[in-house]
Amino acid sequence: MKLGTISVNGRSTPIARITDSTAATLADLYAAARLEAPPQSVLQLIEAGPAELARLEAALRTTVPASRLIEVASADWQAPVTRPSKILGVAFNNRALTDIAHVRPTVPMFFMKPPSALNGHNKPILIGPDYGRTIPELELGVILGKRAKSVTPEEARDCIFGYTIVNDVTSTGLKFNYDSIAIDLDPAHVEPVHVNWRRRRDQNDNELYFTYHTRSKGADTFGPMGPWLTTADEIANPNDLEVRGFANGEPLTVDSTSNYQFPIEKLIAEASRFFTLEPGDIIHCGTTGKGVGRYPRGHLSLDLSKSEPVVCIEITGLGRLSNPVRHF
Repeated sequence: MKLGTISVNGRSTPIARITDSTAATLADLYAAARLEAPPQSVLQLIEAGPAELARLEAALRTTVPASRLIEVASADWQAPVTRPSKILGVAFNNRALTDIAHVRPTVPMFFMKPPSALNGHNKPILIGPDYGRTIPELELGVILGKRAKSVTPEEARDCIFGYTIVNDVTSTGLKFNYDSIAIDLDPAHVEPVHVNWRRRRDQNDNELYFTYHTRSKGADTFGPMGPWLTTADEIANPNDLEVRGFANGEPLTVDSTSNYQFPIEKLIAEASRFFTLEPGDIIHCGTTGKGVGRYPRGHLSLDLSKSEPVVCIEITGLGRLSNPVRHF
């Protein structure tokens, strides 16, 4: 099943795919099936649990009048889940990236993206004049289906409602110009935890670096997502999905979630040690690492502050997410 959210007369409206080119609102599907009280959002559907999902599956077996069907090509898309309690990203989760790390991470490294960064399919990614170098990051998104706290990797798959496509837009210009700082620590105060994550030039190398990702990852429009949320039953193995990227139709990257340093189950389990994961929460699992053609470093070769391409991401079984870049 594929679910989405569009704007209809200014209101967020949950939909389900009928064919490759059409969809119906949950309200129309429930009416056709003579069911009462449809969920008012995808998040409400997720929170209602398996029984509500079964009602929707039954509604999808009915026929909605053709006059009520929505042409998805012209829909006003929003992110599938518009108001999750949190969005977690995972840094350096591709082996092609961790291979160049001073010290390979032993656990996933998380950061947070605010829900206000979410952006829909076909909506512009907005780059300000002081943002500097800004890149796309092409990622699988996992949507939680139930509350999860301190789950094991073996339990994690049962916590997944579905999957989507995420572009983790990142301004490295904002990151390093606005939100990074280095200090020289007094040698008397240096402890192993301060320096064991990097190579030291010598015993006098007591520099510490601090980088804060909120602005560079969470600016408005920096979270394109969708267009569809594909329910978990349609994806047999999320750890083996091809990810393809394009800039103005030209190949940018071809990679796979099989190249993740940490598989999806490990990400959920580790996150749940520190955060209570709620239904509808989103984890986007790490960017691609392989380049194609004139983009030898893949997404790292495309500076969105210097051009205004249409960035497209395709993931096997999930569809295609497209967003034009606009400078303001």
